[in-house]
Amino acid sequence: MKALIALVLIVGLGVLSLALLLFLDRRADRLERERLIALQPASPEPFDPRMVADLPEPARRYFSYTIRPGTSILPVAQIEMRGQFSLGTKEAPNYQPMEARQILAAPEGFVWAMRTTGGMPVSGSDSGHWTRFRIFGLIPVARLGGDPDHTRSAYGRYVGEAVIWSPAAVLPGPGVTWEAMDEDTARVTVAHGGLAQAVDVTVDAEGRPVTAVFQRWSNANPYKEHRLQPFGATMSDFREVGGYRLPFRVEAGNLYGTEAYFPFFRAEVTSISFPGAEP
Repeated sequence: MKALIALVLIVGLGVLSLALLLFLDRRADRLERERLIALQPASPEPFDPRMVADLPEPARRYFSYTIRPGTSILPVAQIEMRGQFSLGTKEAPNYQPMEARQILAAPEGFVWAMRTTGGMPVSGSDSGHWTRFRIFGLIPVARLGGDPDHTRSAYGRYVGEAVIWSPAAVLPGPGVTWEAMDEDTARVTVAHGGLAQAVDVTVDAEGRPVTAVFQRWSNANPYKEHRLQPFGATMSDFREVGGYRLPFRVEAGNLYGTEAYFPFFRAEVTSISFPGAEP
């Protein structure tokens, strides 16, 4: 009987500890989202094409397509999405349906909160500071962050995604430079807080960005070693949101352009908004 009581107490304490950890993680998510949203300019400038007049031609084409003249410059975006997220490999991708919400505020940070909606329930969040995922909403299966490798890898992600969903965040200015790579590709480099990330943006004849490719610091390789390796995204289904023309379908994956590439992330955007902006 005593052994049974002890077992019940141990299990109870374990569940209580996991519940407390979940509470603290969700609180950290909320505080980081609030911090990033607060970075949205209270009195944003309107976009003027003269702001990009000195950029290489493919970069000017990118901005002329993605931001209409007179649109408020709002670098903080909220994206809601659904789609598929791979929990496997190219040979056995094990795609799971997922839903996610993201605050994107390059170069300061991001929070991506995701849950699968089929199969074994997986939920959690990525940010510039952590990667935390659970099964059954409670049991941790991944807890990463707080080290230079994670910080560098996360920075590459949210700078790359800014090119996709937050063109206002990559307008030329302090820490943001553009250069031409060829007649349809421009490279933006965003430097902040001792980190720098370059992203190559290829646009079509209208200026619609069709791919964003960069060298990402990652251990998503057979050796599980952090190294620079190609990461890429393809974009389609562009729609206008508040003066911005943005992709509502994005596929992305590691080792882009190699035989090992497969899109582990397939997203259909359901909503894009700019928190803090006047309606």
